[in-house]
Amino acid sequence: MNLIINGDAREFESGIPLPDLLKSLGLEGMPVVIEHNREALAPSEFPNRELKDGDSLEIITIAAGG
Repeated sequence: MNLIINGDAREFESGIPLPDLLKSLGLEGMPVVIEHNREALAPSEFPNRELKDGDSLEIITIAAGG
Protein backbone atom coordinates (compact mmCIF):
# COMPACT_ATOMS: atom_id res chain seq x y z
CA MET A 1 0.00 0.00 0.00
CA ASN A 2 1.37 3.41 -0.94
CA LEU A 3 0.76 6.41 1.28
CA ILE A 4 1.83 10.02 0.87
CA ILE A 5 3.19 11.23 4.22
CA ASN A 6 4.14 14.90 4.48
CA GLY A 7 4.54 14.96 0.70
CA ASP A 8 6.75 11.85 0.46
CA ALA A 9 5.57 8.55 -1.05
CA ARG A 10 6.06 5.63 1.34
CA GLU A 11 5.14 1.96 1.07
CA PHE A 12 3.52 0.00 3.91
CA GLU A 13 1.79 -3.33 4.33
CA SER A 14 -1.84 -3.33 3.25
CA GLY A 15 -4.42 -2.53 5.91
CA ILE A 16 -2.03 -0.92 8.42
CA PRO A 17 -4.02 0.81 11.18
CA LEU A 18 -3.11 4.42 11.91
CA PRO A 19 -1.69 3.64 15.41
CA ASP A 20 0.61 1.01 13.86
CA LEU A 21 1.70 3.49 11.22
CA LEU A 22 2.59 6.01 13.93
CA LYS A 23 4.56 3.31 15.75
CA SER A 24 6.50 2.42 12.58
CA LEU A 25 7.35 6.10 12.14
CA GLY A 26 8.63 6.37 15.72
CA LEU A 27 5.74 8.60 16.76
CA GLU A 28 3.87 6.26 19.11
CA GLY A 29 2.74 8.09 22.25
CA MET A 30 3.94 11.46 20.97
CA PRO A 31 1.56 14.40 20.68
CA VAL A 32 0.77 14.77 16.98
CA VAL A 33 -1.72 16.53 14.76
CA ILE A 34 -2.83 14.46 11.78
CA GLU A 35 -4.63 15.44 8.62
CA HIS A 36 -5.94 12.48 6.59
CA ASN A 37 -6.92 13.32 3.02
CA ARG A 38 -7.27 16.99 4.04
CA GLU A 39 -9.48 16.15 7.04
CA ALA A 40 -8.16 17.02 10.49
CA LEU A 41 -8.46 14.12 12.93
CA ALA A 42 -9.11 14.20 16.65
CA PRO A 43 -6.83 11.84 18.61
CA SER A 44 -9.92 9.79 19.51
CA GLU A 45 -10.33 9.00 15.79
CA PHE A 46 -6.82 7.53 15.35
CA PRO A 47 -7.63 3.93 16.42
CA ASN A 48 -10.60 3.61 14.06
CA ARG A 49 -9.19 5.42 11.02
CA GLU A 50 -8.85 3.10 8.04
CA LEU A 51 -6.00 3.87 5.65
CA LYS A 52 -6.23 3.00 1.97
CA ASP A 53 -3.79 2.87 -0.92
CA GLY A 54 -3.04 6.38 -2.18
CA ASP A 55 -4.17 8.17 1.00
CA SER A 56 -2.41 11.38 1.96
CA LEU A 57 -1.36 12.17 5.53
CA GLU A 58 0.15 15.28 7.03
CA ILE A 59 1.64 14.51 10.44
CA ILE A 60 2.92 17.31 12.64
CA THR A 61 4.60 16.68 15.98
CA ILE A 62 3.84 19.07 18.79
CA ALA A 63 6.83 20.31 20.78
CA ALA A 64 6.87 22.63 23.75
CA GLY A 65 9.42 25.36 23.78
CA GLY A 66 10.08 28.89 24.64
